[in-house]
Amino acid sequence: MENTCNIGLVGLGLDTYWGQFPQLKSNLESYQKFIAAKMQRPGIAVVNTGIVDSVEAAKNAADELKQSGVELVFLYISTYALSSTVLPIVRHLNVPVVLLNLQPTAQLDYHSFNAQNDRGLMTGIWLENCQACSLPEISCVFARVGIRSHLVSGYLDDPAVWREIDDFLDAAKVKYHLRRSNIGILGQYYCGMLDVYSDLTALSGVFGCHFDLIEFCQLAKEHRSIVQEEIAAKRQEMADVFDISCECSEDELNRAAKTSCALDKLVEHRALDAMAYYYESVEDCEYQNIVTSVIAGNTLLTGRHLPVAGECEVRNVIAMKILDLLEAGGSFSELYLADYKDDIVFWGHDGPAHFSIAEGRTGLVPVPVYHGKPGKGLSIQMTVRHGACTLLAVVQGANSEISLLVAEGESVPGEVLQIGNTNSRYKFPLPVKEFLKAWCAAAPSHHCAIGVGHVAEKIEKLAALYNIKVIRVC
Repeated sequence: MENTCNIGLVGLGLDTYWGQFPQLKSNLESYQKFIAAKMQRPGIAVVNTGIVDSVEAAKNAADELKQSGVELVFLYISTYALSSTVLPIVRHLNVPVVLLNLQPTAQLDYHSFNAQNDRGLMTGIWLENCQACSLPEISCVFARVGIRSHLVSGYLDDPAVWREIDDFLDAAKVKYHLRRSNIGILGQYYCGMLDVYSDLTALSGVFGCHFDLIEFCQLAKEHRSIVQEEIAAKRQEMADVFDISCECSEDELNRAAKTSCALDKLVEHRALDAMAYYYESVEDCEYQNIVTSVIAGNTLLTGRHLPVAGECEVRNVIAMKILDLLEAGGSFSELYLADYKDDIVFWGHDGPAHFSIAEGRTGLVPVPVYHGKPGKGLSIQMTVRHGACTLLAVVQGANSEISLLVAEGESVPGEVLQIGNTNSRYKFPLPVKEFLKAWCAAAPSHHCAIGVGHVAEKIEKLAALYNIKVIRVC
């Protein structure tokens, strides 16, 4: 997958001013260079067109940005600009637009300004600070022709402004990578989980990702090809990543390692960026031997930024991928129970987990039975790192409408369930009863993705770029 997301930066100005106020254009260009430099970061390339000050310049800038394949365009209103120089750009590009209404400073030095005693010079200084002047004009024109835009207002060194711009940049990177993602679907749905059945067409339409439907026999074919040297190398990787319980038998460790190797080959051969899976098979079948040993391998994949969701929860693996692209992790979870005394909620699952966001080392333990599933084998005992966390679900509502559901809370210390599952204690700004009511009112499936840190504002920006609804519980 390519790693660089191109972002457009267009300065808006008016060519009539340059001859009237000789220093104005160079000063405005220096501000735009400052903005471009602050936007530049790993994974982002800023395509800076300079100041567009005429209709002809707007057409040229639009062609340049179109050729660069920008994911998002920031329109920096450097001074008053005619809306006729803006419209050709946004109509031609058909990408999300963010208006930057950024003054050079938080406040003009009025005393120094008025002491200039030269109305021509003073007018030039005012034009250097009148970014808001054309904002209503541009907003009006966008509304009349049906163009959505987002607005960031403030001044160049405003920390709040840069938090908002950073959120848009992170959201654009997620959108860029999701559009290029190949998401595998291995096996089929868990029969009877009506909530997880997904409309792949609707999901592709919103997120742009491709879904690769994979027969389980391909994993079995990869499994048959694994040799002892590969198993030994995988055993070492497992020892490096997991705190392996002494209860784990050599047979089970080798079984999990062999299946993990097969999963790695499947991912490589199908060029996958994420995967949802489920399979049951029948007793004493080769396929059941494989599917009951996937949790360790799928956890290793998830921690290596290739999220895997169980129970064929396609929407949830997209949520996991979003959190992973935001560098927040993204672990597969479902509601476990509520603690009304401590006012916390348990979320967890039997795997796969995102081991890089664990509190301490991730445990690998044997379980005598996979609840609700066939067989037994190795599973993951893990708690999400204590501190700020974010829950995310991709919701499919009536008429297959796609939306994002998000909540911020804290992963808190305390007793967890030692049943060979990931599970953590979460505290939210809302009381437990209110949280459960609000979360379920959005009608998600029973799964969600959990990441570390508070990233709800970034997710809100992402929903804005997709033009889909976001529901923020807290």
